[in-house]
Amino acid sequence: MSGERLWEVEKDLPSQIQIAVNINVLGIEEQGDGSLQSPFVFTVNFTPAVAQISIKGRARIRGEKAEMQKIIQDQKEKKVPPAQIIQAISSTAIAEAILISKTIGIPPPLPPLPTPPATQAPLKTDTRYTA
Repeated sequence: MSGERLWEVEKDLPSQIQIAVNINVLGIEEQGDGSLQSPFVFTVNFTPAVAQISIKGRARIRGEKAEMQKIIQDQKEKKVPPAQIIQAISSTAIAEAILISKTIGIPPPLPPLPTPPATQAPLKTDTRYTA
């Protein structure tokens, strides 16, 4: 893991920063115990060049034997790795990238929060009680 702040600490960070996150799964390898390993590189780049974060690792994949064989076969056919593998790598690496970003004093690489849907004013109801 590495994180480097490129923006001077004394200067205020820009008000608008674009964050690009990239995940590269470099392959899938069979292991002797029936599991699989998948080397990956997770990078975060900022525009303007505020910082850069790089996380390299190996994901261990375990599951049913048939499922493992399908993953290996898909890899041989140059298919995209299963979404579950990408999601697991992404969620783990993003957590690490957030810790690195806090340590070097830059905004965390989080997706923007969706804007809440416009809410309509509640309809006024005329409530009457009779006894």
